[in-house]
Amino acid sequence: MHLLLITCPDEPGLIHTITGVLLRQQLNILRNDEFVERAAGAFFMRTEFAPPAAGFDAAALLAGLRAALPPRATVRLSNQAPKKVVLLATKEYHCLGELLLRHAFGDLNATIVAVVSNHEVLGPLVRQFGLPFHYLPHEGRDRPTHEAEVLATIEPYAPDFVVLAKYMRILSAEFVAQYAGRLINIHHSFLPAFVGASPYAQAYARGVKLIGATAHFVTNELDKGPIIAQGVLPADHTQSARELAQAGRDVEKTTLARALKLVFDEQVFVHGNRTVIFG
Repeated sequence: MHLLLITCPDEPGLIHTITGVLLRQQLNILRNDEFVERAAGAFFMRTEFAPPAAGFDAAALLAGLRAALPPRATVRLSNQAPKKVVLLATKEYHCLGELLLRHAFGDLNATIVAVVSNHEVLGPLVRQFGLPFHYLPHEGRDRPTHEAEVLATIEPYAPDFVVLAKYMRILSAEFVAQYAGRLINIHHSFLPAFVGASPYAQAYARGVKLIGATAHFVTNELDKGPIIAQGVLPADHTQSARELAQAGRDVEKTTLARALKLVFDEQVFVHGNRTVIFG
């Protein structure tokens, strides 16, 4: 199965135009999703298709689509191959462990190629799954030096995505730029509430009745990148900040895993600071 991903300015007849190009190459549409963001006049389309037994000319398909669509159209073909992923972690095991388990059983449409951490505590867990673990301590190093070491460690793996699986360090704009659009974080609150550090303590102080987690793309603005997925759990006045944090671990790990599956299956379109997600 192949996947066609299109973003372009909206205009009448786009679906007819696109499906007509596919038909002329005898490509069978298996599933089609489309959406128009009316305020921005933007059109999004995700089409799964199967080629005939003899195959198809991908270059001709792309050329035909680009010629038929508005000039600012973005057109991409994908065969949905598993994505290469590097995980960054600190000390907390729950998100990392969840991803390692799902990876071991082929549930992510991804290949975790390495784990990098500024603490050694998670090394034994990672090695049980037969994966490379890189311990890069930050003590005694300034931020630019440590980030340069992390980037130098990641680069040889040429990952499609870098995932912050509870990596509790703020990244510089220079680091983010290296993996713009390919850097994903899990934040332990229901954004935009409780941005930054100690969100469970903030939630406890506010007396919230729900706690949540948010998986998002990382941008230069702390915890303000495009949101991919969110999850919540009920809370009440009997729970301390520590108990809220313990309960929150479950929603954090499942929300991150769900978000990554959406991204790796190429169901997510980023449009400005929002996402369009075809489920």
